[in-house]
Amino acid sequence: MTRDRPQVWLSLPPEDIEGLPDAFDYVHWDGTGDFPADPADAAFYVVPYMKGPVAGALPLPHMRRVRVVQTLSAGVDHIAPHLDQLPPGVSLCNARGVHEASTAELALALTLASLRGIPRFVRGQDEERWHSGFYPALADREVLIVGYGSIGAAVEERLIPFECTVVRVARGARSAPRGPVRALSELPELLPSADVVVLTTPLTEQTRGLAGAEFLARMKDGALLVNVARGPVVDTKALLAETESGRLTAALDVTDPEPLPAGHPLWHAPGVLISPHVGGSTSAFLPRAKRLVREQLTRFAAGQPLENVVATS
Repeated sequence: MTRDRPQVWLSLPPEDIEGLPDAFDYVHWDGTGDFPADPADAAFYVVPYMKGPVAGALPLPHMRRVRVVQTLSAGVDHIAPHLDQLPPGVSLCNARGVHEASTAELALALTLASLRGIPRFVRGQDEERWHSGFYPALADREVLIVGYGSIGAAVEERLIPFECTVVRVARGARSAPRGPVRALSELPELLPSADVVVLTTPLTEQTRGLAGAEFLARMKDGALLVNVARGPVVDTKALLAETESGRLTAALDVTDPEPLPAGHPLWHAPGVLISPHVGGSTSAFLPRAKRLVREQLTRFAAGQPLENVVATS
């Protein structure tokens, strides 16, 4: 290892990423075991993916020379609280461009499965029961996407062929290629007409508990809540009250708490479909993650502005 070259901590094996710039010394740490080198020497840190909320932050207090912290997740809520432990001016970058396809696929899958009764059919197959009848379709429904960033836009692209109406909501109102984006402040007037509400917003202080009792009460009877964002965006107690009464249904890739412990009432709440936070963890992850890391390090080596900077220490 050459001491006069900046050190890069990669959570993916460097030999598996073609085209990495030669300007750096690379060490591999996947969030488990001892540190492979002194964190104080790291200039660029790629945070381990899917290692829980604690592992990725472990070396941060020791990274006195780090200039970039790159997550491989769309959300940075597990790293942002630790920014005050880093030197001034460190760029925190997220993985925009990595998870859009996979997460949007799952949002659509959860929506269709919930509306069309797939969980009932699976249980019926196990019991050798034939659950025929009429079921809700996605066609002609109004879908409200809350959190219209890159993932929200990817969800919309996959909804378009299903002949539904899409309403877009983000932190602030703006225009987008598919149409106007409404502001979060307009949710009270938008929720009552939505048949499906898809949450794709990042977890921030503004969005924590966003889908609480008041939010859910404004949703129309029989509406479906789909959460592919973060568990704490939804107030679990308030959601349980609405689903146990049978007024709302829900499809959740994320929960609060997470992982959902055995015996939690959400497991068996009527009309609730749960997947184990697998929105981004698919075969589409690795090629996109490798491309992002390579492109970011190429920019860093050339002294060019980085992509996806979401915060600075």
